[in-house]
Amino acid sequence: MKIEHIKSDITVIGGGLAGVCAAVSAARLGQTVSLINNRPVLGGNSSSEVRVWVCGATAHGTQRYARETGIMGEMFVENQYRNPEGNPYLWDLVVLETVRAEENIRLFLNTDVHEAEAEGPEHDRVIQSVTGWMMGSERKIRFESSMYIDCTGDGLVGFLAGAKYRIGREAKDEYNEDWAPEVADDITLGSTLLFYTKEADRPVKYIPPSFAKDITQTTIPMKRVIRSGDSGCHYWWIEWGGELDTVHDNERIRDELWSVIYGIWNYIKNSGQFDAENMTLEWVGSIPGKREYRRFLGDYMLNQNDIMAQEPFEDRIAFGGWSIDLHPPQGMYSEESGSKHLYPDGVYHIPFRSLYSSNVRNMLFAGRDISATHVAFGTTRVMATCAVIGEAAGSGAALSVQKGITPRVLHRDHMKELQQVMLRQDASIIGVAGNDPDDLAKTARISASSTLERIAIENATIVHSLDRDIGILFPVHPMLSSVELLVDAKQITTLEAELWHTGKGENYVPKQWLKSASKSVAAGNKQWVKLDLDWQPESACNAFVIVKANEAITLHGSDEPLTGVLCFEKGPKPVVSALLEDHQPDQPVAQWSMRKWNRRPVCLRVTPNTESYAASQVTDGYIRPYAGPHLWASNPLSANSQEWIQLVWDNEQEIGEIHLTFNDDVNEDLINLHHHRTPFAVIPEVVQSYRIQAYIAGEWVTIITEQDNHKRKKVHHLPEAIITNQIKLCIEAMNGCPRAEVCEIRVYGLS
Repeated sequence: MKIEHIKSDITVIGGGLAGVCAAVSAARLGQTVSLINNRPVLGGNSSSEVRVWVCGATAHGTQRYARETGIMGEMFVENQYRNPEGNPYLWDLVVLETVRAEENIRLFLNTDVHEAEAEGPEHDRVIQSVTGWMMGSERKIRFESSMYIDCTGDGLVGFLAGAKYRIGREAKDEYNEDWAPEVADDITLGSTLLFYTKEADRPVKYIPPSFAKDITQTTIPMKRVIRSGDSGCHYWWIEWGGELDTVHDNERIRDELWSVIYGIWNYIKNSGQFDAENMTLEWVGSIPGKREYRRFLGDYMLNQNDIMAQEPFEDRIAFGGWSIDLHPPQGMYSEESGSKHLYPDGVYHIPFRSLYSSNVRNMLFAGRDISATHVAFGTTRVMATCAVIGEAAGSGAALSVQKGITPRVLHRDHMKELQQVMLRQDASIIGVAGNDPDDLAKTARISASSTLERIAIENATIVHSLDRDIGILFPVHPMLSSVELLVDAKQITTLEAELWHTGKGENYVPKQWLKSASKSVAAGNKQWVKLDLDWQPESACNAFVIVKANEAITLHGSDEPLTGVLCFEKGPKPVVSALLEDHQPDQPVAQWSMRKWNRRPVCLRVTPNTESYAASQVTDGYIRPYAGPHLWASNPLSANSQEWIQLVWDNEQEIGEIHLTFNDDVNEDLINLHHHRTPFAVIPEVVQSYRIQAYIAGEWVTIITEQDNHKRKKVHHLPEAIITNQIKLCIEAMNGCPRAEVCEIRVYGLS
């Protein structure tokens, strides 16, 4: 046996997506990091060992412009590019390479931390070290750091260090939560095992093991959806253990889940009710995917009311959008729906105070163990949300180490600095503008070769019957006069519409009625019908136009999307059975669905011209949609012209670093194991090829050339500083979008 002693600035325990993002964010900010994981692969529940879809704020396309950016966003985009088939082993590699790319991270796999040394009274503890055993290598390793981040999920390190925590459900009156029980209890969400199937080229028999459960003697066939073609996360509802202790009863829970999986497969193969003769089991999980255990107490406990009000915390450092998603304690044996869902009207915010311990001064946490009530945890627990929380915890830990302070003091004295550092890294914070005093681009004058000024979609390729209300969302800046729609009419009729404000800048549902309009339509095809909808909002925002159902009218649509324009239909049929998921269809984001309409808008013309795509948007501080698209878009590219955007300073600048953020359409729902497929390997709105030029000694000099780009964020470190008062980004090719689009340009001196 070897005994080792490792020192680093920060120790991150837990290699799920929260731990990975915490480690990477801290390392990118210059701190040395020990990342410890008790499994042989990274990714936690998303890894090839468990194979859970990485869900997040998009909620499978329910929320709009909600996909995560930052480190989680990088992994989503990279996986889409490398792994279009959703191979779980290739996803493992995407996560592993994200970690290995950072020189400041030392990775310790197969290392189980089971000791923590901490000192101080109960109200003011300090972790001195944690110790782990590296299985297979007989190495006992002591890790010492000034800051620790518990990303274990179960909260083991914090527990060993004496951090305050909770398990189970709070009583309704403690936080005035409608979805909490009347009396507090120790019930949690259960654990799940998954299985994969495949079609063979010949009949395959199946003889169940002796422990396989006869599911016909349970409520499962009546209350859950079983289909022979489903596998993987379609069977998320194979869940049990919420009334047990999901840690100490882990093996008992696993055995029960195994008995049901093999029983379900016996039911599919041998009941005669399914076409499954050639089907076989390809993989069955052996590690239960835990949903819930300890939740630590921070300086703030996020609760249901914060989620539903979308509380805009001053210290917000991450966002979520998954529903409050709670499951019955009996899991798969319950006669209730397998899950119930409560959505806010858009994404919600997560405060930094919920990421550090209230009584252990050098411990942060990220993932499913953050400071949130059981009800609020019902949404924060999904992995992409855990990941962006991890990035925030890692960034907070890095700044705390750099300044020699605790996370609590960081919150008190340096919160805005933390947010700005995170925004520089393209982190997922909504509604906070970047305002980095070191960003030279902020003082430059911005111009462009051309700017998209007209919101118009005129190339009709598809038709939609107006058999239900249709919603159309688009930016208004500075005013709206009219909207024209391309329609067919079977007979003389009236086209009716309503104009609504969406309310919050992060919301994309009708909230406040403004006015109605109608227009008589003659019988005939392909008529542009103009609706007068005069409106001048106080500031740039989105309009939501509801076109009222009329079976005499057909709308023309296009397969050429326009950034900033979304279309919806009201009251679509549920995607899944209500026996499995209760989505309460009267909730606005569930009521107005864009799934059928993604990248297939209606044909429209909006007047007057808009400033929503102006060149100045690249330095306005917003790196993703918020009350508008916040990007520069050019006129359509052509073979005879080049699109560019230029920064000019009054005086010469010393430039050593240039940051570019491209539009990777955060409305597009990506997922690691492909709950669905996108028709492209690269987001079309991402710039593919470009040059950066600088005006030096009276001529334009190319200083950067990039080809075949598929990434959202590109940081170019110049080999040596240049002196110039002008730089120009020249767009040579896109990945499918007909226009050049850029979200942000930052410029820095030598670091």
